[in-house]
Amino acid sequence: MDLRSCLCAALIACLSLPVSAELNYDLQPREIAEGVWLVEGSTENFSRLNGGNIVNTAFVVTGEGVVVIDTGPSRRYGEQLKAAIAAVTDQPVTHVLLTHHHPDHVFGNQAFEAGRLYALAGTIDKLASDGDAFSDNMYRLVGDWMRGTEVVLPPNTLAPGLLEVGDHRFRLMAFRGHTGADLAVLDETSGVLFASDLVFYNRALTTPQSPGLSVWADELAQLEALDFELLVPGHGPVVADNSAFVQMRDYLAWLDRTMTEAAERGLTMTEVSNLPIPARFADVAESRYELIRTVTHLYPRYEKQALALLPE
Repeated sequence: MDLRSCLCAALIACLSLPVSAELNYDLQPREIAEGVWLVEGSTENFSRLNGGNIVNTAFVVTGEGVVVIDTGPSRRYGEQLKAAIAAVTDQPVTHVLLTHHHPDHVFGNQAFEAGRLYALAGTIDKLASDGDAFSDNMYRLVGDWMRGTEVVLPPNTLAPGLLEVGDHRFRLMAFRGHTGADLAVLDETSGVLFASDLVFYNRALTTPQSPGLSVWADELAQLEALDFELLVPGHGPVVADNSAFVQMRDYLAWLDRTMTEAAERGLTMTEVSNLPIPARFADVAESRYELIRTVTHLYPRYEKQALALLPE
C-alpha cells in the first residue's frame, strides 16, 4: 500500500470512531464540604466546544444515599455525572432535586431512575410546556453532545420544607425570580447553600422567563439573609462570603435602572442593547450577549410602564 492509500485508510478509520470517544465532559467533582461535591461548569454560552457544560451541578453523600442537585445539559452529561458519583461512593442515588426547568439543569434526567426525580410543581409544568422547544434549541447549539437526549418529566412534586436524608437536613425553598418556579436548597448540615440560577457570579444572568427584576431582587435579599457557610451559584465559582450577592444586587439594580431610564427617554431596543456596560462588570462573562436578551424579553414591560406615566 502506498503512502496516499495509508493516509486515506487512516482518515477513514478516524472518521469511523464512535462519537462517544470524542465527546467527554471530563467531569471533575471536588469536595467543597464534608460529603458535599461540586461539579463546576464554565461561564460560557452553549457551544459545540463545551457541549452545554456551563452549569454547576452537585451531589451530597448522606450516609443513607446520595442527593443530586441538577442533572446537566444532556443525557451524556447525566451518564457521566452518575459515573462520577459512583467513583466517589457506592451509596445509591435516592433523590435528584431539579432546581428549575432550564435545559442545562434537567436534560441529564435520563441517566437517573425516574422515580428519584423531584421538582417544584411549577417546574414540572414549565418543563412539560417548554421542554421540546428547549430540546430543539439545544440540538442546534451543541449538536452531537445531545445525541439520545429526551425530555424526562420528574414524577415527584416537591413542596417547600425540610428533607432529611441520612445525616443531612436540607431546607427546600421555592422562589420565582429567575423562571417563575425556582428551587433553592440549603444543606443545613454542611452550611452549603445551593442557590442555583437565582444567583449568577462572574457570569451575566439570564432573564427570558423572569417575572421581573424587582421580584428577583427581593428574593435575593431573602437568600442573602440565610445562615450559610458556602454559596454555590448556578453559574460561576463558589464563594464563602456575600460577594456574589453584592455583584448580583448591583447588576440587577443597573439593569432595572438602565431600562427604566431608557424607556423614559423613548430609546429603541437596539439603542438600549448598545448602551455601554459599566467597567465594574468587566469580569462578568457574556454581559453584552445577555443584555441583548434581557432587552428583547423585558424591555417592552418598561416601555409600557413609561407610557402609563405620561400625562393624558
